[in-house]
Amino acid sequence: MGIYEQPGKWECGPFALKHALLMRGVLASEREIAGLAGTGPDGTDEKELERAAAHYGCGLPTVRRFESDAARDELIRYLRDGSPCLLCIDGWDHWVTAVHEETGQFIILDSDKSEVIEVVDWPRLRQRWVYHDEAGDGRKSARKIYDLHPLVPERPLPDRARFSLERARYLLQPENRGLARLWDGYVEDLVAICRTRPSQGGRALALGELLRRHTELLLDELATWHGGIKRQAARQVLDRMRFVADTYGLVIRQSDEKRTVAALSMILALWSAGEFGVEPLYRKVPVRKIR
Repeated sequence: MGIYEQPGKWECGPFALKHALLMRGVLASEREIAGLAGTGPDGTDEKELERAAAHYGCGLPTVRRFESDAARDELIRYLRDGSPCLLCIDGWDHWVTAVHEETGQFIILDSDKSEVIEVVDWPRLRQRWVYHDEAGDGRKSARKIYDLHPLVPERPLPDRARFSLERARYLLQPENRGLARLWDGYVEDLVAICRTRPSQGGRALALGELLRRHTELLLDELATWHGGIKRQAARQVLDRMRFVADTYGLVIRQSDEKRTVAALSMILALWSAGEFGVEPLYRKVPVRKIR
């Protein structure tokens, strides 16, 4: 999973829906989505994607506009309301996901591109989005079609990505491509840590702020017990956690601060052991293996 390029041309539909779900904090693999939609070598149409979205408790309606300004305004309205939108572009030949608009720039997740994340202006998006409806005699009519498919949860979902141009450009930097590819792994772990959410009016603490407060403590303790780590590599993991936590606006109860630090310590220790290896602890004598 994660945000990465599709391996085959006809897989854009499942990838687009996966990216839309990921923006709403719903983790699903493109393979699972393809199975639910019945994706084949001919690709996936809007009805098949709608059926797959329903499996995750989301609607995927078709909203059709015939004027470019009306289509742009409708797209912006859904994006600002927190609903990512699937768009079928290039003459209804390719699916992408629009996730954010800011100052006339649109953040698009296009799995046909190696970097996936793309920032485009309205004229460029309009050119790729428009579908020219052909008249019966083969001549192009004056009618132009703009279809958008917003992902609308049937019930409120607690976690929603708040992308911005700044965040998109951060992920486009070569040194941060690894974070994009492992995005859902970070989301899954951090959402689990925040599984108990403060009640309305309760005292909450942003997970990103907690990470800022305790990064040096976590690194010091990790170095104490696991002296062979590369401190900068461990810092990068914590920085990525903070970026993801801030993107989704994840929070914890203030009373859970110690428990959360313990959970983060455990994740960091497991990461360091897997990355750098660890010698056995507290071993007495060799134990006979049970066959």
